Amino acid sequence: MILKLKRTPGIYLVGFMGSGKSTVGRALADELGWKFVDLDEEIERREATAISKIFETRGEPEFREIETKVLREQVRAVETGRPHVIALGGGTFQREVNVDLLVNHGVTIWLDCPLDRIEERLAGFTHRPLARDPQKLRELFDARRSGYAHADYRVDCDHHDPMAVVAMINLLGLI
Repeated sequence: MILKLKRTPGIYLVGFMGSGKSTVGRALADELGWKFVDLDEEIERREATAISKIFETRGEPEFREIETKVLREQVRAVETGRPHVIALGGGTFQREVNVDLLVNHGVTIWLDCPLDRIEERLAGFTHRPLARDPQKLRELFDARRSGYAHADYRVDCDHHDPMAVVAMINLLGLI
């Protein structure tokens, strides 16, 4: 195990919506015997509403504040030595405050998935407020890539098999 994970055993999966963070995160946590947290699901549970409703009623800036607060709480659990795999929302790693927090408390892994694969995965879903307009989705995808590139590691996710991605993560030699 790398030293960084010995101090703070947190693996944070970053990447664009639909890149497989939740699916891969669950599989990776199961394989490691670690706790799994989907940050978006945790926000919805705590706020007792869907993220799309938070965006509609309170706006994206307030959602981002809620997201950072919930992320800090999850990182505190990691700081106590409880190993976690945490799937972040697509925009979480775009805020400098979140990047600083994560870089100092575990390892970040960018699940890099091509846009055409993401579009396939998101087809027909209406619960993602930032994915409703195809042109805006492409612009957002392009804009966020440079932020994701700050992750400690990058893993190609142009696969339908989440276990293949877990295997590639294991090849990084983190654990």
